[in-house]
Amino acid sequence: MAKDPWIELPDGPRVRIVYEDRSVLVLDKPAGWLVAPEDWEQTSRNLSRALRAGVDAGDWWARSRNLRFLRPVHRLDAETTGLLMLVKHEGAMAAYSRLFAGRAIEKRYLAVVGGTTPSAAWTREDPLGPEAGWPGRQRVDWREGKPAVTAFRVMAAGATRALVEALPQTGRTHQIRLHLAASGCPVVGDALYGRPDPEGLALRAVGLRYLDPFRKRPVVIEAEAGAFRQRFGWGPADASPSPGPIIRELPSSAPHGGPGRGTVRRPSARSGARSPSAGETGQAS
Repeated sequence: MAKDPWIELPDGPRVRIVYEDRSVLVLDKPAGWLVAPEDWEQTSRNLSRALRAGVDAGDWWARSRNLRFLRPVHRLDAETTGLLMLVKHEGAMAAYSRLFAGRAIEKRYLAVVGGTTPSAAWTREDPLGPEAGWPGRQRVDWREGKPAVTAFRVMAAGATRALVEALPQTGRTHQIRLHLAASGCPVVGDALYGRPDPEGLALRAVGLRYLDPFRKRPVVIEAEAGAFRQRFGWGPADASPSPGPIIRELPSSAPHGGPGRGTVRRPSARSGARSPSAGETGQAS
C-alpha cells in the first residue's frame, strides 16, 4: 500500500512528511499552525487537533500507515516553520521525550536577523522566564529565570541583515528569538521581540540529529532551506556555503550572576570537544 508523502490539513496547506520510521514521523510544519494540546480551542489552526482529526477520520495519509496514535514530542512557535517530530506509538513517547528532556537531540535553526551581530560566532546564556502581566511573552530574567543556552554562527551578512545558524542547547519558550534580541540582532518579522515584517517570522527549524533509542543508530534529518532563504533575500540553497552545525561541550547550567556577566560567550581556540545538544519538550524558537 503506497503511503502519501503529504498530510492534508483541513482548510490548510499540504504538509510534507520529511522523515518516517517505525516510531516517529517528522513534518515540515508550515507557518500559522500552533502546536498545542488537542483540547486547546483558542485557535482554529491547532496542528495537534487537526492531525488527531485526520487519524480518527481515517484520512488516507493516516490509514495507509495504520496510524492510531500521533503526538508531537516537542513544539515550535506558531510562526516558526520546519522540522517537527511526532511519535506514532504511545509506547515510544517516553523514549523520545527522554531524548529531548536529556538534551540528546541536536536541533539546528536558520534565522535572518536585523541589526549587527556581536561576532561571527557567539553563545548567549541569559536565563529566561515569563513576562509578568503579558501572557505569551517571555523575558530575560536573571533572578528567577531558567537556564538557557544558545550557540550562534553567522553564515552570511549584508548591509542590514544577516543569515544566522542557531543551535539551542536548552528548550525554553522563545529562546532563540530572545537570545538574538538580547544580542542586538532580533529575528526579522518578530512582532514580540523586534518588528513585524510582511514576509513573516524569519526562523526555520532545519536540522535534527540524534541516536535512535530503539535501533541505536544515528539519525540526521534536514529540511529544505532554499525557499526560506529566497523569501528573506538570501538566494537559493546553493548560493552560499552551508557550514555544519556547531557542537560544543557546554556547562550543565547557565550562570545566574547578572546581565553583565557571561551573557555572550565566544568560542575559544581550545574549545574542540563535541557533544550532542538539544532541548526540552518546549519550543526554543
